[in-house]
Amino acid sequence: MSPVRLWYFSTRLYARGLELPAKLVKLLIYLVYHAVLPYQAQIERDVQLEHYGLGVVIHPNVTLGHGVRIYQHVTIAARTWVGSPARIVVEDNVLIGAGAVIISRPDTDMVIGTGASIGANAVVTKDVPAGTIMVGVAATARTIVSE
Repeated sequence: MSPVRLWYFSTRLYARGLELPAKLVKLLIYLVYHAVLPYQAQIERDVQLEHYGLGVVIHPNVTLGHGVRIYQHVTIAARTWVGSPARIVVEDNVLIGAGAVIISRPDTDMVIGTGASIGANAVVTKDVPAGTIMVGVAATARTIVSE
């Protein structure tokens, strides 16, 4: 079974008030895939974890939209306490490259816009407008011109 299916299952268990089974599924994901995928996160069924999501770390205050693709060793870290109203929202059809780090400012919302791409090993610390390509440390927007 893929880590995404297990993760989605754990979020559904948690939503139904079954916290202990959700924790056990989270533990299983960690033991098999070395990924921290919290049951408190809000994810869509069609999220994709490429390369089995190896080494991916997600904060519980994260929302992932439809068609989000996350490669290995990505960290999405909300700098807030679990359950706070501050969230990182990754909208639909976002691609996050291997080793990227997305980290919000303390107790602040952050949005990665629809269709944005985060390059491999990029470090993103602020909102990303829809359709933008972010690369580098500290990530800056790049425009790709095709002819």
